[in-house]
Amino acid sequence: METSEPLKPLLLAFPGPLRDRLVAAVLSGEKVMTSGLLKEYEVEREELPPVGERSALIDSHGQEVAVVELTEVRVLPLGSVGLRHVLDEGEGHTSVAEWRAGHEAFWHSEEMREALGDPSFTVDDGTMIVAERFRVVERLV
Repeated sequence: METSEPLKPLLLAFPGPLRDRLVAAVLSGEKVMTSGLLKEYEVEREELPPVGERSALIDSHGQEVAVVELTEVRVLPLGSVGLRHVLDEGEGHTSVAEWRAGHEAFWHSEEMREALGDPSFTVDDGTMIVAERFRVVERLV
């Protein structure tokens, strides 16, 4: 019998209400894209994930709830995010400005600044983000 390696976890936000909303949006099909800071990958010394990689979507309780597959990975400046990107993130934002305000609040949060090891971290139009488009290939709950 073949044993497969465990899937890398897909962690959206930090555990709590925001992660719960994001996971629900993925499971409903509303959220097909997510954005993170390139700086997160640099701090964690992680390579960008390749297209085709499968991950386990993790809820706030640490449970695997779905398997998702990356269909696109792009690195782009925050200032070039457009409305299609915003809508595909499935978080209910209807404008780039609204999406950006929500993401800036998260990226400027104490938790994120601590994770980045930079208590004064801020983003601007030139901050590089990683946009990951994905699809759910299997629901586990």
